[in-house]
Amino acid sequence: MIMTHQGELFTSAPLDNLKYEKSAYSKGCQYVAGIDEAGRGPLAGPVMAAAVILPVGLSINGVDDSKKLTPGKREKLFDIIMSQALSVGVGIITATDIDRINILQATRKAMLAAVHQLYPAPDYLLIDGISTIDSVTTQKTIKKGDSLSLSIAAASIIAKVTRDRLMIELDTKYPGYGFAGHNGYGSAAHMDAIRRLGPSPIHRLTFAGVREFVDSNI
Repeated sequence: MIMTHQGELFTSAPLDNLKYEKSAYSKGCQYVAGIDEAGRGPLAGPVMAAAVILPVGLSINGVDDSKKLTPGKREKLFDIIMSQALSVGVGIITATDIDRINILQATRKAMLAAVHQLYPAPDYLLIDGISTIDSVTTQKTIKKGDSLSLSIAAASIIAKVTRDRLMIELDTKYPGYGFAGHNGYGSAAHMDAIRRLGPSPIHRLTFAGVREFVDSNI
């Protein structure tokens, strides 16, 4: 199958990044969702997860682990994925909830929220990493899945771009920390801002690099 969309070429996906999807199809599944997160490691902001169901046999040139792509490429692919996917869901868990339930559980909760937004409902889940989620839907975890599965790679792009856009908005709400530049990660400039200004309302107060300054700044 070959289609064009705004100058991009779509072809039948290569076997290497569709083998997990094809395995699910061979078992009678119709709607395979790839799931990935963004923002697990930052000191500030939410953790987000995306779930994406792509049409059977569709590949989008350039889709890969979002960390391997430039911001401009991610933005371009974001629009293409959104226009070509059968369904896309995004889950978001705030810094407050991350502090309350820990980052692993928050990530799993964000993934589940993303899956619940999908329509049609998926009958198979491909999850990046090693942790399953609290869903009765058949699921498979894949280490480095964002480099091995097209569906997971698409989800990684959706999650990353969505979170980056939110951090740009939060930069205007909480100026001085440089969220638009580092997206909440522990850069030298960010650490310096925390020392000078104290944690903001969107900082993860249980994370090292932030918790040291909580008591002295309340």
